[in-house]
Amino acid sequence: MIEGPVWALGAMSGTSLDGVDAALVCTDGVRVKGFGRTGYREYSGPERAALRAALGRWPGEDLDAAARVVQRAHEVLLAEFPEAEIVGFHGQTLAHEPKGRGTHQLGCGAALAQALGRPVVWDFRSADVRLGGEGAPLAPFYHFALAKWLEAERPFAILNLGGVGNLTWVDPRKSAPEEEGALLAFDTGPANAPLDDLMQARLGQRQDEGGRLAAQGTVAEGALERLMQAHFFDRMPPKSLDRGDFAFLSDMVAELPDADAAATLTAAVAASVMRGMEHCPVPPERVLVTGGGRRNPVMMQMLAAALDCPVAPVEEAGLDGDMLEAQAFAYLAVRVARGLPTSAPGTTGVRAAVGGGTVSRAG
Repeated sequence: MIEGPVWALGAMSGTSLDGVDAALVCTDGVRVKGFGRTGYREYSGPERAALRAALGRWPGEDLDAAARVVQRAHEVLLAEFPEAEIVGFHGQTLAHEPKGRGTHQLGCGAALAQALGRPVVWDFRSADVRLGGEGAPLAPFYHFALAKWLEAERPFAILNLGGVGNLTWVDPRKSAPEEEGALLAFDTGPANAPLDDLMQARLGQRQDEGGRLAAQGTVAEGALERLMQAHFFDRMPPKSLDRGDFAFLSDMVAELPDADAAATLTAAVAASVMRGMEHCPVPPERVLVTGGGRRNPVMMQMLAAALDCPVAPVEEAGLDGDMLEAQAFAYLAVRVARGLPTSAPGTTGVRAAVGGGTVSRAG
């Protein structure tokens, strides 16, 4: 049992399929005490192709090639952090259908624990889904801890723009993340995934670097109007998405020139977030943006124009937007080890606060 603060190592391989992030956090599972080293292991082209081919697949299907990529990448990177006392391993999300087949994160924490010689906490989502939750997003409890670290006094929001967008509204005046009214979290809609897929399919590029292509285009307003008619936006939060849930966007922009298609998919992110902000209990004082989308100046400009509060990258608050999710799984690993909840009705819609995760030990 963990009693005091420890150095925990978290890892994240997101739906953008760019690579694995790793970050150390000193925490007792309640408060953040400090931040440590970080690392990144980029996926090669063939590795990304293997992972992309596995997207949407479920256990029992042929996933050997993708599984080798996930395990090897994590083993190599996480071995570079011998000071870590415990590891949080999320794996690679391939499919997410909480009200249907469940959720599927590829990767074996037990094997990783043997390779690293340290306890590994993994399978964070399954318990939440079994109790009626969405199983995502999982970072909000960490966002609450960051609010305390920042000594925030008024509600604010953290917006993660990875493959999918998700928003956490935080009330730092509450005493614990599971307290009613402390958190509201939900996926907002598409983020970088449709745009990245467009760039890969049309131009053989991984992303719209710096938003340069979108900056040259014109937004197809009719496509945005059709997007906003999707049933997802009528659902009350908490709610979550699979990376492929907005795959129809590619059809909506199929006839558009490259620049107009990129501009429209970028605008779709801002429109989705603006719609999601309607669910916040009170307007947030500001929105801090993490994830790859914060590096796209066109996306950030569109967000700033769409929202009624200041929008800024999390770096303006002294945080690391590249490593926030990896840090979250370090923090959650300690909570699991201490038997503390990791999700609550306000974050995933689960019936009661629950602690997910399996602890695997070496030896």
